[in-house]
Amino acid sequence: MRMLEEFCPEVTGALDAYYADFEASMPFDRKTYQLMCFALAVKSRSEPCVRKHFREALEEGATVRELSYTLALVMRESSGADDCWVHHVLGDWRRTVEDGAGCGCGCDGGR
Repeated sequence: MRMLEEFCPEVTGALDAYYADFEASMPFDRKTYQLMCFALAVKSRSEPCVRKHFREALEEGATVRELSYTLALVMRESSGADDCWVHHVLGDWRRTVEDGAGCGCGCDGGR
């Protein structure tokens, strides 16, 4: 954001206004909001955001047990989504094995 602040202050100003409006219309209590942000940060693999929202959730009254459950929920939902996606991609896995079906990007000669 520092580069944006220097070269595109109108963009950072618009983002600040967006964030303020977004927060003002939030229908959740602060603890729930922080738990949701923690989950999204975990899924996004954003180390600073995981730390920030972990701390802020605690400050808003969340327990370590609630944060642990949130983490477990992210892991469960992610594994389910990964499983569904892989089944979609490799649904006809026998064809991939038998025919050598390639990825289609040209890296394997178009098999």
